[in-house]
Amino acid sequence: MKEEENKNKVVIELDNVKRYFHVGSEVVKALRGVSFKIHEGEFVTIQGTSGSGKSTLLNQLGCLDTPTSGEYYLDGVAVRKMSKSQRAHLRNRKIGFIFQNYNLLANTTAVENVELPLMYNNKYNSKQRREAAIKALEAVGLGDRLNHKSNQMSGGQMQRVAIARALVNNPAVLLADEATGNLDTRTSFEVLVLFQELYKKGHTIIFVTHNPEIAEYSSRNINLRDGKIREDTINHNIKSAAEALALLPAPQDD
Repeated sequence: MKEEENKNKVVIELDNVKRYFHVGSEVVKALRGVSFKIHEGEFVTIQGTSGSGKSTLLNQLGCLDTPTSGEYYLDGVAVRKMSKSQRAHLRNRKIGFIFQNYNLLANTTAVENVELPLMYNNKYNSKQRREAAIKALEAVGLGDRLNHKSNQMSGGQMQRVAIARALVNNPAVLLADEATGNLDTRTSFEVLVLFQELYKKGHTIIFVTHNPEIAEYSSRNINLRDGKIREDTINHNIKSAAEALALLPAPQDD
């Protein structure tokens, strides 16, 4: 992607990032020199089949691992030489994670789950944490589910709680890992509608997926193969998830 196509602030920058692993006597080259920039307000899918390097790239973007060589900058901060504790602090402040399996705490209410990232931020007292969590849940349409526990919610509702939890700290980036992977078709599109709404509000979203269809609903797609970028393309004709949802058959009662 040409930089002049987006004048917004650069939030993510990878410069010739390589990640090699030693497995016995062999060297596995999971990333083979990956470079790109993601600007504030983009909705980017990172797509690839198993073995393409997308899981390794996800770990780099999420500050869960560091490159063998090359540089990674998150919101202008160089990550590669940071200690684990420094990366953990940066990760908590700058990244909102959304996982395929939701990763909600069992026997804990929606609002308590959403409060969790703020427990590590001393800028918030208990009242402010609760207020921020309620605001985030209302933003994803769950203002009436504040005190529901995981076993009282559908898969789509649990994923909305996970998205609210990712939003609550006002991160620089929302990083989604197969966020619709465990959902049925209708619920997947309901979640995609929410992601598109967040994109329209200016949130920066990175959606890692093996499903090529997701790219049709994002503003840009990065396609990996064998640890390298095969394509990096702008989507000039973003499909509407709301329109796609409206065309699906009505849910049937069992």
